[in-house]
This record gives sequence, C-alpha cells and structure tokens, in this order.
Amino acid sequence: MRAEIGSLRRCSTSGGMPRVLAWIATALGLSLMLLSPPQNEAAAAETWRAGSARIKITPELPMWMAGYGGRDHVAEGTTSDLYAKALVLEDARGTRAALVTLDLVGIDRTLTAAITKRLEQTHQLKREQVAISTSHTHCGPVVGFNLRPMHFERVPEAEQAKILAYAKKLEDQVVALVGEAIAALAPADVRWGNGRTTFAVNRRTNKEAEVPAVRSQGKLNGPVDHDVPVLAVREPMTGKLRTIVFGYACHATVLGFYQWCADYPGFAQTELERLYPEAVAMFWAGCGADQNPLPRRTVELAQAYGKRLAAAVDDVLTSPMSSLAPRIEATYRELPLPLDKLPSREQIEQDAKSKDSFLSARAKMFLREIDAGRPLSQTYPYPVGEWKLGGEIQWVFLGGEVVVDYAVRLKHERRGTRTWVMGYANDVMAYIPSRRVLTEGGYEGAGAMVYYGLPTIWAPEVEELIVEAVGK
Repeated sequence: MRAEIGSLRRCSTSGGMPRVLAWIATALGLSLMLLSPPQNEAAAAETWRAGSARIKITPELPMWMAGYGGRDHVAEGTTSDLYAKALVLEDARGTRAALVTLDLVGIDRTLTAAITKRLEQTHQLKREQVAISTSHTHCGPVVGFNLRPMHFERVPEAEQAKILAYAKKLEDQVVALVGEAIAALAPADVRWGNGRTTFAVNRRTNKEAEVPAVRSQGKLNGPVDHDVPVLAVREPMTGKLRTIVFGYACHATVLGFYQWCADYPGFAQTELERLYPEAVAMFWAGCGADQNPLPRRTVELAQAYGKRLAAAVDDVLTSPMSSLAPRIEATYRELPLPLDKLPSREQIEQDAKSKDSFLSARAKMFLREIDAGRPLSQTYPYPVGEWKLGGEIQWVFLGGEVVVDYAVRLKHERRGTRTWVMGYANDVMAYIPSRRVLTEGGYEGAGAMVYYGLPTIWAPEVEELIVEAVGK
C-alpha cells in the first residue's frame, strides 16, 4: 500500500478492513501484554527505558551550503528547518545506547571525536554506545572539515569562521540534546518491523532523463535496497508512540537550491510527527551512495517522496510489530582501511597548479600537512559500529557514503531484514565502493575522492575488510 497518508487514513474507515484488523491486533496484543501480571518482581524489572529529544539546528546566519561544489554564495532562506534528534535506550541491565540523527550532509572525524569524548565525560556513554547518523541532505550547511576541498578550502575566510563556529555550536547542542533524552528516560515498549517503498533508483545503471519512462515499464537496472526498517518506542501502559526511528537507502538530493531544507527525509519526519504529534520521528540513511530519488529538483517531488516514505513507515506502525527483549550489545572499532598507491610530492605539486579548483585545493591542503611533518597516510581509521538489540536486530553503523552492495550482501550473509545497515554514520570521509564499483570506477569508485580530500582511491580489499568487521 503506497498511497499518500491521507488515502491510507481513508482506507482505515472505508474498505480497509485488513488494515483495521491489523491495528486492532496490535492494540489488543499490547493490552494483553499489559494486563498479564508479571510472574515475579524480577520479571517486572525486565523492561526497556527510553527517552528522546529534538532541537532545531537551522543556521541562524546566512552561510555556505554543503553537498554541491557548483554553489557560489551563501543560503538565501529556509524551506524547512533542520533538526538534531536523539533517542537513548536503556536495557534491563542499565546498559544505554544513544542514537543521534542530524539533518546534515555529513560530519567529519574531528567533530565526532569531540562529541563522543564529551558524551563519555558528561553522560558516561562509552564510544560503542553512541551512533551519530547524518541524513545527507544537500541543502544544509557546511559542517567543519567535511568535504574539505569542496567547501572549507575554497570559501572566503569570513565564511570559514562561520563554518567553524557552527560546528562548535553543533557539538554543544548534541551533548545537551543527549542529556535531555537521558533525562526523559521512562519505561518503554520497543518493537521493530520492516516496510517498503520504491522511489530509490540506482544512478549508476539508469540515466536520469530516461527513468520516468523506464520505470513505467518496470525495466530499471542495478541493485537497490527498498526496505524501510522501523523501530517504534511506545508507552507501555497506553501504547502511545513516543519515538519513531526509520531508515531508507537513498540520496537526499531531490533539491539543490539556496534554501535550507532537510529534503525528502525531513518531509517524511514532519509527516509522521503530524500523524503522531507526541512522537519524535528520526530518519537514518542506509547504503544509498549510488541511489537517487528520481525524478527530482522540485519541492513538490521532495514532499511527495517524503509522504511515500512516511506512508511505508505508517504501514509498519499500524501492523503487528515484533517485540524486542530489553538487551543491548554494543561494539565499535576503527579499521585501518587501506588506500591504493599514494601520489608522490611531485604529483601533488603538479596538482596544486591545476585549473581544477577542487584538485588544486586538495593538493595545497596536502602540501601544508606534509610541510608540517604530517605525511600522507596509507590507511584511514574507518569506523564500524554495531548494536544488537534484543538478540534480534543487528544494527550496523558504517562511515562514509556506502554503496548499496554492502546492504544487499550483509543482509544476505547475516540476518536478512533483521540486519539494518546505516551509512553516513560517525564520520563521512569518502565514498565507500564495493569491489564491483571500485573496479568499474566512475564517481563513486574514484572521482569523488578529490572532493573529500583523500589522496587516492581505496585498495581493492576494502569490501572484504569491512564485511569481515561486521559481526554475525
């Protein structure tokens, strides 16, 4: 059922008996669970606690926008506000896990390290207990050193100051936000399910101009991941929704204008919060590095995709969902992910003279680092986080712009739809191609490395190393 939310609501009162029965079954299941007395006090204590919070992070000053190198001036206004949101889960043993979602194109390693260090100092959250997700909207601000040669190295000094000030404020906001979510911790019923929506298109194997016609014929090519994982946090006594967490593997690139906007993920969150006014809706991006919403380029399309995604989530919320036992297992590691052959100083000096402003900016950045005694590294500390929730859900957090092959493979080799693979998490340092995409080359396999500021392409073994780092 992929109609807009309004149509879905009408179905529930007219000709939508299966949907009504599903809703009744869910409500009855919750009621029976609540009415059944615990066998003992220990059983009564075996429950989740959860808390969530949100804060607006739309820049207060006009500043440079992130995601597209062709922009040549600051933002001109706001179409929709940007938000940071946090969910803190606490299991029956008192172990906590904090998910932070940001309506931003990405964050860099330096900012993540500053945030997680303060979260440990202030809220006693260890590194593995924190996951920071970015939606990858291309209508948000430049954040610190993310996409450094594309943005920070090429904007005026006054704009650099704004960028650094915004990143510092964001750090403070996220630490305070997690504190608010912790303060809101209360007993909770936590359940999961999976929906589906199909607007994501593999952009490497389909020409954008041809997509509308080809889609109607059912002839789109290339791997996709159309699953919509959903985590629902409800009040145990009433079943009222408090937090909705959902994901989808698709670039947030419907829009590319000079307005702040959270793109389709923002419109999906807004729609769900309209339907469930007391809930916080949180979006996380899957392995959508080679996936685009097509067609695109209008606010109306972004709103329509947002409503389609919200409808898929609502389908799950109003159907029976699987309960999760109150148990969290969290791990985090950084792989020394290898790069291919590094450029020589002579090559870097030649690049510094290039008429390509991005290539030149990257080369000049490298030369400053080398001259300061910090030579180029053959590896990058690549973040791989993982939460196992209730012994059921395996939630994987991968850094960078991860292509869809990783989600397809990990679901096949691990737990199917119970394996949720997040990209754009903790550190967005580059595209992360599979072996196939790396061999094919192109933007995701090679060209984008310039904009992120890495010195060369990845080594051929990166896919195997990342997959091996993910638990079973």
